[in-house]
Amino acid sequence: GILIMESSRMIQIQAELTERAIELLKLPEDSNPLVLDVGCGSGLSGEVLSEHGYQWVGVDISRSMLSVAVDAERKGDVLEWDIGCGLPFKPASFDAVISISAIQWLCNADFSGAVPHKRLSAFFSSLYHSLQRGGKAVLQWYPENSKQMEMVTGVATRCGFTGGLLVDFPNSTKAKKYYLVLFTGGGVQALPQALGTENSTRSQAQVDRSGRSYHDRSGPGNKRGPSHRDWVKHKKDRARAQGKDVKSDSKYTGRKRARW
Repeated sequence: GILIMESSRMIQIQAELTERAIELLKLPEDSNPLVLDVGCGSGLSGEVLSEHGYQWVGVDISRSMLSVAVDAERKGDVLEWDIGCGLPFKPASFDAVISISAIQWLCNADFSGAVPHKRLSAFFSSLYHSLQRGGKAVLQWYPENSKQMEMVTGVATRCGFTGGLLVDFPNSTKAKKYYLVLFTGGGVQALPQALGTENSTRSQAQVDRSGRSYHDRSGPGNKRGPSHRDWVKHKKDRARAQGKDVKSDSKYTGRKRARW
């Protein structure tokens, strides 16, 4: 078989993201929840769930990654499944859902017949029905751009969810993290406080049932969505992470060119 090595750095990042997702779930301490881990991979996030005493079920499309989870004797049950086809679980099977670095793959038309909007709809519709009423999902992901953010949040809310996008450390290129925090209870519920946002006005965006986003009005000068400069810096940071040669940031980064 193929030996997949898990670096200590990867394990650390996965653990930190999972801990934050669990914190955002705010599960009652005396509860014994069953948690679904979407895109569970080798079970690193599931291991963190187990450390918190939670029972969990993981789904992932990669058989080789699931084999690592089985070989490592992770405590959860794992299932090989393409989430873009919809989840195969009975209604109200789970009390909560987490996902770490997975749902952005639903936005790609990376094989013949793949239609991102349809795959997102199948996923979020089945996710909504798989959750207990009053359940919550926290999905950490890496959106490519603001259009993709609007598409994903729009599909989620049309499938019945309320909630919105929470951005930790929105002014930091390296530390910025995106979490889709979704509720099944109905009505508009307040999003948790984002990290690193004491002086920020672009940290949270909630969505109503129509899929339109509206931002937290707690600070003056709040704008709709990340600025053009923020997104340029975000894309450059992603390119650097992929090993590409990218020019260093300057005060001109993200500025629109003048037309003469």
